[in-house]
Amino acid sequence: MTNVNSSLDQLRVWRENNDRKSREIIEIWIRNLNSNVQKLGKEKPLVLEQVCIAALDCNELGIAQKCIQELYKDFPKSLRVKKFEAMFLEAQEKYEEAIEILDNIIKHDETHSGAKKRKIAILKAQGRNVEAIKELADYLKIFMADVEAWQELSELYITEQDFSKAAFCVEELILHNPHNHLLHQRYADIKYTQGGLENIEIARSYYCQAVKLNPNNMRALYGLYLATTAIATSQKCSSQKKKEALKLSEWVLDEIQSQYKDVEVSDMEERLGALQLN
Repeated sequence: MTNVNSSLDQLRVWRENNDRKSREIIEIWIRNLNSNVQKLGKEKPLVLEQVCIAALDCNELGIAQKCIQELYKDFPKSLRVKKFEAMFLEAQEKYEEAIEILDNIIKHDETHSGAKKRKIAILKAQGRNVEAIKELADYLKIFMADVEAWQELSELYITEQDFSKAAFCVEELILHNPHNHLLHQRYADIKYTQGGLENIEIARSYYCQAVKLNPNNMRALYGLYLATTAIATSQKCSSQKKKEALKLSEWVLDEIQSQYKDVEVSDMEERLGALQLN
């Protein structure tokens, strides 16, 4: 019993610290807990869930299946356990069966965020990006404050080269965290990739803000150099705007060189071509 108690203590620490030590958890399960499931006490459901996730991480499907069976004994109608069953099927690449279970969960509880996220993950894993985008957009109608979901949606739109919608998602992220220089830089990257003088001028503004928030953001400095150079050489800009852009581009190049003193100017300009958003 001492080994069981010490194992439970260790698992509890990892849960409280959100440590996903999957291999270590599996080793503890095999060594001390597998044959003592009925001795887990009130922590039994938590431990079984923790071991189940670890088993799926390590592709130990037999262990995951046993945990799900034990959970079903105590909670036969639990939507939470059904989600684990869907994850088990997903690990076996039985995607359609997993989606069917997740759809049933969502039918019973439209606010079940876990089931919605798993369905989106499966669609993305299958390369069904358009369907994943639709599901994620529906999800965000309910969970508008989910920053990670906005980030994921922006990446999916970029994959589909729908840059205007990707930019909208990053705008939402900036509203949630206006002092994050990486978000301003990301928005500028998207606007620069869209092209056109108006978008490039917007990109310049956001690159400037990113550099203001973090002067060491080299990606933003590179982007600012590209944007200002594009404006300075544009046939659609007034001579005054060209002069301002040229002056700013010279300042940016000085800033870049100051951080990479051993790199020649010609080499630096060649490296700037790698900044297009893929």
